[in-house]
Amino acid sequence: MSKLFFYSVVKRFVVALIIAGSCFNVIHAEALDKQAMEKRLSIAYIASDLTIPFWEIVSRGIRYTAMDLGHDVVIYDANNNVKSELEHTVKAINGRVDGIIISPQTSASCTMVLNLAREAGIPVVIADIGTDSGEYVSYISSDNEQGAYDIGRVLVSNLHKLGWAEGEVGIIAIPQKRLNGEARTAGFMKAMIEGGIASVDIKQMKTFSQQETYDYSAELINHYPNLRAIWLQTSHTVPSALNAISDLGKKGQVAVIAFEAEPEFPDMIDRGVILGSAMQQPYLMGQEALLVLDCHLKGESVEKHKQLPILSISKKNLTEKLSLIQKTVLGL
Repeated sequence: MSKLFFYSVVKRFVVALIIAGSCFNVIHAEALDKQAMEKRLSIAYIASDLTIPFWEIVSRGIRYTAMDLGHDVVIYDANNNVKSELEHTVKAINGRVDGIIISPQTSASCTMVLNLAREAGIPVVIADIGTDSGEYVSYISSDNEQGAYDIGRVLVSNLHKLGWAEGEVGIIAIPQKRLNGEARTAGFMKAMIEGGIASVDIKQMKTFSQQETYDYSAELINHYPNLRAIWLQTSHTVPSALNAISDLGKKGQVAVIAFEAEPEFPDMIDRGVILGSAMQQPYLMGQEALLVLDCHLKGESVEKHKQLPILSISKKNLTEKLSLIQKTVLGL
């Protein structure tokens, strides 16, 4: 074998190794990229209070969407307590989650959560309520002001039909320190002013208990003899308002209208037990929050603020909207 032939063979062999090595590196890089894209993420959801059906349905939307994407979700319940909310935030951070979704106690408490998460380098998506300040990936909310305005117009229309236009309306509100609470009150008051209906008092919830709503309802009835309606900025305590109206001999004289929804609401609206309700879509909210966080963690751009429509439901459109209510509102 000549030296020239030998060197030619060796050269070809070396070139082949280089090419094979390059191909291996490309294939290996592609495999790593694919593995990164398919990474199973760990997400924490810090809920405001899971005893309130709205938040439980939001958590369901998050949980089932995560299952579809192959991610893990840990759900923490703050139980309407700021201290618990902060403790759960620390647990989530120490658990090295990839991202956090939070439905905060108040807009002020959300700022503290966002600051902790920023220091730990963990992205946060806010699902409803909002924040006073801080860095976050996206804020998924409902159009509370428009929703409250629309259900306020439903109430105005009914009061005029009943011949109660000279009557007064009392409000049992969620805390007005929450951005969504402020928006609900603003939208509703706009509808009352336009409709010429007097709003006489607003009671702010603290414990969100059945007893609290019963007591507030009784106070409104006793203090305002011309009271014709009570608007609740939530849904789960509607039975307590109805009980107070009945116990004080005002059944058929004081109407109830709500915000949010309960499984029994379609039947109650159909029977005229309540006039209607402005229904957020909590299951859809949970879905959107999880999808936005998933996109962000994959390096995709997302909307900074996404508002979901609120369904203003009364007997007039109940049948038409029932299937949508069952899916995105009640999460059935």
